[in-house]
Amino acid sequence: MRIGRSARFVSFALVVLALSAALFAQVSIAIRIGPPPLPVYVQPACPAEGYIWTPGYWAYDYHDGDYYWVPGTWVMPPEVGFLWTPGYWGWVSDRFVFHEGYWGPRVGFYGGINYGFGYFGSGYEGGRWDHDRFFYNRAVSNVNVTNIHNVYNTTVINNITVNHVSYNGGQAGINARPTAEQESAERERHIPQVAAQVEHVQAARANNELRASVNHGQPRVAATPRPGAFEDREVVSAGEASSTNRGEAEPRSSGPGSRPANYVPRPGSAVHPNDLPPRERPAFPNTGSTELDKKYLQQQEKLLAKQDQERQRLQQKQDQEHQKLARQNADEIRQQQLEQRHQQQTQDLQQRHTQQQQHLQQKQQAVSRSRA
Repeated sequence: MRIGRSARFVSFALVVLALSAALFAQVSIAIRIGPPPLPVYVQPACPAEGYIWTPGYWAYDYHDGDYYWVPGTWVMPPEVGFLWTPGYWGWVSDRFVFHEGYWGPRVGFYGGINYGFGYFGSGYEGGRWDHDRFFYNRAVSNVNVTNIHNVYNTTVINNITVNHVSYNGGQAGINARPTAEQESAERERHIPQVAAQVEHVQAARANNELRASVNHGQPRVAATPRPGAFEDREVVSAGEASSTNRGEAEPRSSGPGSRPANYVPRPGSAVHPNDLPPRERPAFPNTGSTELDKKYLQQQEKLLAKQDQERQRLQQKQDQEHQKLARQNADEIRQQQLEQRHQQQTQDLQQRHTQQQQHLQQKQQAVSRSRA
């Protein structure tokens, strides 16, 4: 009897640990610099019937302040009829936030990100359920028909230009918003990552080679045949790949008429201080007191002069960083990260200057009211 109780206690503890890990994995991390572009890689063959492809993505280690690549992999769904909605990074207010992926009866919104292999920004074209069996679309999924016979072949047309942008919104992000159908799918019953996926993410986080600061956007393990199988002989690394072996849809000319229905224009945003619009000089105060008006105008001019100097200093600093990166022959990923950091610096500067001007105006108005 004592042995039985111990075994039940150990089993219960393992379940609690697994649930804790799953809950921890669902915590959204908000940061200020967007993830690197999606690496290019081929899809390993589906290991057996019933597995569904889950694309790779950049996760973030908040403790170490670095992105790490979670390899794409084939996963057994938790229920018959369930499909995977990938997670995605989105620009929210003034930072990037990760929206966790989930299992459900329909594929919901995943930021319009083109993950390839059936996940072309909306829905999933890599396969479909037919009663209790999953059928694979060989046009975009790597399936060995010798072992798996439930297949079909449907060519998918891509309505937007193929790119490797890994986030929605913000500077140079994907311009997409959820459709009514995707919002409806969001409200349906969901199941979070299964235990195998949680372990897969944890193993990726512990693998130093998968960190963006180490692999510079080209992870050695870009995709695996099964979760956690980082040393399997079927593992694929990132590299140059054609649209065919990346499982991308056939391209169609992009233009205003070929944009998706959920396309949303994004206003331009200054990247450097020199991109900011010229500021209007302050209007001459009119309080009825010549002495007070002159004092207010001097305060305003002094603040603007200080802010102009801060703009110039930030611009010089950013120019020096660009020159340094050019001397190092930095790759596209590092250049993009630098631009994102510069954009954030410029936005922070602009916001701080606006707040300073508002504070000065409020202070002057308060003094004027007290003298009235």
